[in-house]
Amino acid sequence: MSNTEYIEQNFPLLSKIDSPADLKKLEVDQLPQVCDELRRFIIHEVSRNPGHFASSMGAVEINVALHYVFNTPYDRLVWDVGHQAYAHKILTGRRDQFDTNRTLNGISGFPNPEESEYDTFTAGHASNSISAALGMAIGSDLAHETDRKVVAIIGDASISGGLAFEGLNNAAILKNNLLIVLNDNDMSIDANVGALGNYLANLSISRGYNNRRYKIYQFCKKHNIINDNRKGLIMRFNNSMKSLITGQQNIFEGLNIRYFGPFDGHDVKKLVKVFQHVKDMTGPKIVHLHTVKGKGYEPAEKDPATWHAPGTFDEETGERITGSSDGKPPKYQYVFGKTLVELAKANDKIVGITAAMPGGTSMNLMQEAFPERTFDVGISEGHAVTFSGGLAKEGRHPFCCIYSSFLQRAYDHIIHDVAIQHLPVTFCLDRGGIVGEDGVTHHGLFDLAYLRCIPGMVVSAPINEHDLRRLMYTSQLDKNAGPFAIRYPRGRGVLPDWECELTELPVGKGRKLTDGQGVAILSIGHIGNEVKKAVAALHEKGIDVGHYDMIYLKPIDKEILSEVAQNYKAVVTVEDGTTVGALGGAVAEWLAEHAPHIPLTRKGIDDVFVEHGTVAQLYEQCGIDAASIARDVEKIFKNL
Repeated sequence: MSNTEYIEQNFPLLSKIDSPADLKKLEVDQLPQVCDELRRFIIHEVSRNPGHFASSMGAVEINVALHYVFNTPYDRLVWDVGHQAYAHKILTGRRDQFDTNRTLNGISGFPNPEESEYDTFTAGHASNSISAALGMAIGSDLAHETDRKVVAIIGDASISGGLAFEGLNNAAILKNNLLIVLNDNDMSIDANVGALGNYLANLSISRGYNNRRYKIYQFCKKHNIINDNRKGLIMRFNNSMKSLITGQQNIFEGLNIRYFGPFDGHDVKKLVKVFQHVKDMTGPKIVHLHTVKGKGYEPAEKDPATWHAPGTFDEETGERITGSSDGKPPKYQYVFGKTLVELAKANDKIVGITAAMPGGTSMNLMQEAFPERTFDVGISEGHAVTFSGGLAKEGRHPFCCIYSSFLQRAYDHIIHDVAIQHLPVTFCLDRGGIVGEDGVTHHGLFDLAYLRCIPGMVVSAPINEHDLRRLMYTSQLDKNAGPFAIRYPRGRGVLPDWECELTELPVGKGRKLTDGQGVAILSIGHIGNEVKKAVAALHEKGIDVGHYDMIYLKPIDKEILSEVAQNYKAVVTVEDGTTVGALGGAVAEWLAEHAPHIPLTRKGIDDVFVEHGTVAQLYEQCGIDAASIARDVEKIFKNL
């Protein structure tokens, strides 16, 4: 049976929805069936082709109601992170392509404006939706498109990020009609309300209530009882009375943003009514929805953290298909977590910090062993770095572990709050380099370059698990006090026997792995294992080239560079990251000053953004897999 036949046979309503216009042709009473079909479709697809599961399952009704009520794509839906937007993609013309989700040349796992006009803004990092949507709302107003509605859909974890609060603060003082939908699937923002509170919440979204409210405001304004300058005072009084009557308070009303809810985020017919009533209201407003992460799939409801991105699974039983790890090398993150605990046992100054990713970074191992010395600060990377700086100022040695692409958001904090003061913070950058299916927003391609230019920053990358352990040990030695960055990739290393003695790797010293002639290859980090394979393949052809593992990008080993300049006719650098300003840039600068006659070839990521696919596919596409390295080096060698 073809995929099209399967869809037509099993999803009678969904199979006929090729755009939101088709969805709008249905009766409201048919929407619960659409939601049921969407859930079954997502389960079927993600069980075979892994993706972000629980968040999208929990947001199905929100997706359906928004597209049913609003005139998309003219009206703008701005998703936060994008984990919750699978139903959005399926409803907006990508149902039949959804089996290519997160695969090479397939659709992206996140909203992507280059993929569809319905994807209004890039959504891979948390907390940007309110700011972006506010900009769109103001921009539309400046273009005199005053009938355009703009909606930001943000999850509770994302709203804890600093940027979300900055957006809320600005939305409260600018003239705009922004609607913010808070998908609250975990934390309680308001106290539970009783019958009176529910009555007031429902009353407050009725057209009658709001028409009367607006007419009273216009009457008072006409008779100079209030004016625009005093409008905020009246709203605060109104919110205070509401808080007194209902016994609840929330930050949004404190910011003069009209608040509605909380409502059941899985009652799609109720959501349609709510959105229809609030969409034409003037001024910023927020609709608070309670949802269940993983809704409609029992294993995901019971364990939403594991089912955030569960991998492949049996859709009938819920059994996850993980495969055996016996005899395989461990993941780098696991080695990091185990080593940090080992170091913390020997050094009571060590503390661990992560930003909402204790499981993803294996900081949870430190959390279990030393709960009083481990801090998960939530989606607040800037705070994580400055908090680490404060800890370091008081004699602690923080290991601040954040995904490489997420640490980009804390760049000023690294410079201002750590590096300028020479504070001993070890930055462990998980997911450095190509990460695979999560794609352009998650690749950690820029860390080596953006850290290298910071004065006093040590920048390193291990070729294997042993070096990761030894770099972590080296970073916490008193003689190396100062900011120290260690970047390592997503996934498994290369050494099944990963445990080793913790010894120092002298700062600024690399190592020669293979002696040779003609061409010297300089690599840094895990990608050096691809170079090893390439060197072995060339050796079988009778071509022996040199290979050096630099270990440290900063300070770079100038003795190795001098040795290479004296003994080789050409140099090739290989890195799993941008060649602009990183290893290729550093070697180019040195050669330009000391050996300008030696040609340099830089292999890595060109000045482009890389899309999604498996790591192996993207390595090949970028020319940094073993076969590509061997082929290119052979050409250079033969042309000497």
